Amino acid sequence: MNGHINVTEMKLMQVSTATLTTVLFKRGLRNIFLQGLNRLHPGPNMVGPAYTLRYIPAREDLDILDSFADRSNAQRKGVEECPSGAVFVIDARGDASAASAGCILAARLQSRGCRGVVTDGGFRDTPEIAGLSMPSYHARPSAPTNLTKHHAIAINDPIACGGVSVFPGDIIVGDNEGVVCIPQHMANEVAEEAAEMTVFEDFVMEMVQLGASTFGLYPPTDPSTMDRFKTWRKEKGR
Repeated sequence: MNGHINVTEMKLMQVSTATLTTVLFKRGLRNIFLQGLNRLHPGPNMVGPAYTLRYIPAREDLDILDSFADRSNAQRKGVEECPSGAVFVIDARGDASAASAGCILAARLQSRGCRGVVTDGGFRDTPEIAGLSMPSYHARPSAPTNLTKHHAIAINDPIACGGVSVFPGDIIVGDNEGVVCIPQHMANEVAEEAAEMTVFEDFVMEMVQLGASTFGLYPPTDPSTMDRFKTWRKEKGR
């Protein structure tokens, strides 16, 4: 794994999570949009394979400040081992009462070439994380240290995040609306169809803004719609 963007990832950089959920729904996948997450700052899409961290509830005899000095601490180890080009996805059990991570770890992930960080819990130092160029998604700000509620237990195992199963290597796509998890084995075909659907949706939007009715246009049940779309696409060079 490295930071190089491949053709599939380039296509996913140009499509919305709304379009992706429709493409995945056509393949029978309903539960692929991570619920309750918000982006800290708007920007271009986030795309990359999942690298995961799983938390279980904290235990007072284990989760003390000195535990951060342990190089086997799963949170710190995960940050230092996250591959360039990956998206760091944290399972916080939907508990945002303590931070999943803070700005220092987020900045370290960014410096290692991580393409984004996602948690169904909360981040601390959110003004500083929002100032990073790396996309970040969480449920809400949370100042308390993770040790008060979370025990980091596993790196790069299957996890749950935002009510969605995330397996290491699944393709994570985030836009300004939210985050979708695409099963790794279908990422290429999903990206291709979503890219094509986006071109058609852009055509539909332009027609609607010019006063066209959606009947027969979206979905294109009027036989003339696809002819007009082909002409429009040729004119636009798309």
